[in-house]
Amino acid sequence: MAARESPAIRSEPEVSIEAMTEHDLLEVCQIEELSQLSHWGWDAYHKELESTQDTIMMVARVDASLYGFEVAGFIVGRLIAGELHVNNVAVRPEFHRNRIGSRLLENTLRVARGYGAIIAHLEVRAGNEVAQRLYVRCGFRATGRRRNYYRAPVEDAILMTLSFC
Repeated sequence: MAARESPAIRSEPEVSIEAMTEHDLLEVCQIEELSQLSHWGWDAYHKELESTQDTIMMVARVDASLYGFEVAGFIVGRLIAGELHVNNVAVRPEFHRNRIGSRLLENTLRVARGYGAIIAHLEVRAGNEVAQRLYVRCGFRATGRRRNYYRAPVEDAILMTLSFC
């Protein structure tokens, strides 16, 4: 499904970065669809929220009375053996260019360092240059390529890494 065109939010919105809750999952799934991420769906996000493993799940929250929704973006990561793996990052299209993705990622990196992570990894579509630039601004660098990693459409992934040392 193609992303819907939405007018950009002109002035920088007031945003708070908070832990994701079950209450947020319907909006998270809506953003996932709008952003054309690889499909996880409600059940996967819910399972991750309930996981006993070290997950970092945050949302960028805005004033629902102003926008008609509460979640402007989200991030999902998992800590494994001192490493952070960033699984999903997405922002509603009308909030692009408002530093929400950067704030979500920076907060997640800060939390991961607090838990003792020494490195962070993520995959990004080879054709998603906007996301790649965001990750580079946050300190990541390209370290590899996974051929035909993504489906629908099939596309390579660029592996990006950030060392906290």
